[in-house]
Amino acid sequence: MVQAQPQPKSSNSPKLTPQESEQIIQFRHPERYRTSEWYTGDGTIAASGDGRSFKVTASYTLEAEVKLVTGVFKPSNPTLGEIYSRRGRCVAIVDQTVDELYGEEIRHYFQVHEIPLELLSCRAWESDKTPETVHKLLHFLGKDGCDVSRNEPVLVVGGGVLSDVAGLACALQHRRTPYVMVGTTVVAAIDAGPSPRTCTNGAQFKNSIGAYHPPVLTLVDRHFFRTLPLGHIRNGMAEIIKMAVTDDPILFELMEKYGPRLLETHFATVNADQELEAIADDVIYRALFSYMKHEGTNMFETYQDRPHAYGHTWSPRFEPAAKLLHGHAVSIGMAFGASLAVEMGWLTTTERDRIVALCRSLGLAVYHPILEDMELMISGQKNMRRKRGDGGLWAPLPTGIGSCDYAQEVSAELLEAGVKRHKDYCSTLPNAGQGEQMYLSDLGLA
Repeated sequence: MVQAQPQPKSSNSPKLTPQESEQIIQFRHPERYRTSEWYTGDGTIAASGDGRSFKVTASYTLEAEVKLVTGVFKPSNPTLGEIYSRRGRCVAIVDQTVDELYGEEIRHYFQVHEIPLELLSCRAWESDKTPETVHKLLHFLGKDGCDVSRNEPVLVVGGGVLSDVAGLACALQHRRTPYVMVGTTVVAAIDAGPSPRTCTNGAQFKNSIGAYHPPVLTLVDRHFFRTLPLGHIRNGMAEIIKMAVTDDPILFELMEKYGPRLLETHFATVNADQELEAIADDVIYRALFSYMKHEGTNMFETYQDRPHAYGHTWSPRFEPAAKLLHGHAVSIGMAFGASLAVEMGWLTTTERDRIVALCRSLGLAVYHPILEDMELMISGQKNMRRKRGDGGLWAPLPTGIGSCDYAQEVSAELLEAGVKRHKDYCSTLPNAGQGEQMYLSDLGLA
């Protein structure tokens, strides 16, 4: 409802009356004017009283839902059918590999529900995470393609890279086009998929170009994991560990006890019993809830208390330089962060050892010699400080299993001492803390 809406003034009026010049008007727009069912907003306009300036304050509210589902493309599952049948069609962007594996199933689903499907199959390797890919998707969504409307949810089906670039394309199309995300990898299911941070890579710095635009609905179906290479499962587990370390000690204990079995069985989708299936659902739900508890309620990064950035302070700089898989870069960042926390007196060596042991039990790397490149590490800090604002570095570091705090600054001396402590520690580990299938080329993604 519009409140206290002023009447238009005659063009002959030379100035506002005293009453008008001092009033604060709050606007709540009628429901019938809404652009989309997922977004609302209101605001105030306040005059200064001098007839020469005024201030506008506006709020933007969005609704984003995350659901665990089974058999999302089985014709008996009504979830997507209910969304798209009343819109008369579905415009979809599907990862090329997913299309090869599940394309027939996807097309059959919409045929059964009698919903026309306009589908673009898109390769989404790490090397494709570029502005050029975003422009390709915009061409598909725009006037020369499907001409989606700003209240028509695009369906995105794929992994973390596709969720990032397709989400950004939707953010740019009509400045805000909603989308539904079906994550088909572990990373997409519990991290990149529901995240509001859509992006492409910049020169030598990951994810530096983007916009805040979460999917209006994220559907998580772990049965897609059965066809993932083991390296992709391992890669995604790093994102679960970061939430376990910083927010959920029960999740950490579950990963210590069941993590290797979840890896081996592709999250209980291959050769698993009902008990492990229930554990898999619990792990995924806990990771999602912890992640979105902080990421979702701080949707536009207006605050720096972001535990989900653990392992992501230095890694955006050294990950592309070393051509590491994202999960391994994050696990190296987490393990180094744990050693740095020990150096700072925030964490005990026993807790650090548990964090490192969990990563290693899954074949994740905990050390790489690139950490010793102080020039690169310091430049990474500078880049991250600029990204996070003038307040400091705000590096999340563990203060125990299930809790964290934020290092506002890390001096060059402290950084070097932390790297030395971590190197000395990892030199006692088998293979000096190296992981399995650490590099993009190991999975054919370079």
